[in-house]
Amino acid sequence: MSHSVTVSGQDGAFPGAPDRSVLESALRANRWLPHACSQGTCGTCKIRVLCGEVDHGRPDETILSEAERASGLTLACQATPRTDLTVAPLNDVPPDGPRHPLRDHAGTVLELADIARCTRRLVVELDEPMEFSAGQYAELIVPGSVVARQYSMANPPSESRRLEFHIKRVDGGLATEGWIFGSLRPGDRIGLRGPLGQFALVRPQEEPAILVGGGTGLAPLKSIVRHALSNDLVPSIDLYHGGRGQADLYDVDFFRALEAADPRFRYHPVLSEEQWDGATGVVTDAVLDDFASCKGRSAYLCGPPAMVTAAVKALKRRRMAPRLIFKEEFTVGSAPPVMSPV
Repeated sequence: MSHSVTVSGQDGAFPGAPDRSVLESALRANRWLPHACSQGTCGTCKIRVLCGEVDHGRPDETILSEAERASGLTLACQATPRTDLTVAPLNDVPPDGPRHPLRDHAGTVLELADIARCTRRLVVELDEPMEFSAGQYAELIVPGSVVARQYSMANPPSESRRLEFHIKRVDGGLATEGWIFGSLRPGDRIGLRGPLGQFALVRPQEEPAILVGGGTGLAPLKSIVRHALSNDLVPSIDLYHGGRGQADLYDVDFFRALEAADPRFRYHPVLSEEQWDGATGVVTDAVLDDFASCKGRSAYLCGPPAMVTAAVKALKRRRMAPRLIFKEEFTVGSAPPVMSPV
């Protein structure tokens, strides 16, 4: 039996299944609640329960403390309704842009190829299109388990049935070593759900954009680049991609060709541990070398937390407005993307 869930300040209620998180029920009803990782590791989806009771699940004490639970707070991605609910998000400003309902999907693996060190490209043809915004992610369901892992779409939203993912191998990872780098083959059927996340560029903007990615943090940035240029959303884009060595870079020919074809786009690969004929050092230092001032520009950052933190500090030193800096952090394991304005 489902319960009624009302979000304070939003019209109407939606059904909240007792075996689904409040967040999942909201997104399936195309209702907005702030979220990022969807796995209980970032705290972005904290909500206040104004009326009713929830099962909090097993939240990490460092993310949602016992005192916070006692005060009426819960994680929307972990909590399930026990009764009818009225809740209020702590962040009540919805994202600027279209919202797409969360849906279950199935598809066939078209391509599975090694593209860089410990990195594979996975291309899936869906049975039905998935509407999403450039920069969002989907959850791939590991066969024979209830485990889901989060990977950003690298293709633009115009390719709504053919999804491209860039996947880094994780030692001992159930989804990577045990499946994507193990038993998965072209022609296999897979299940997934999406879209998820708030990291996206969807509206035309006056500010030139600086995109900084580390490793497979390139995936959502590739989607943003293709979508933004095709729809004339930004005056120009500078894309920085960092890796330890040349073996970590991929899609170099694609971005070189795009740079040659479109004067609005510039591509900057950077290596931190190998000398070559391109830029070397920390990728964020390369941005500082190229821009004496970042005032009047925007930034989209995606990669390991240390890289994202360094990029935020660097851009602020170059006078970029914090409201124009958006970040998505990839971590090992359950790998939740985390995006928020700085």
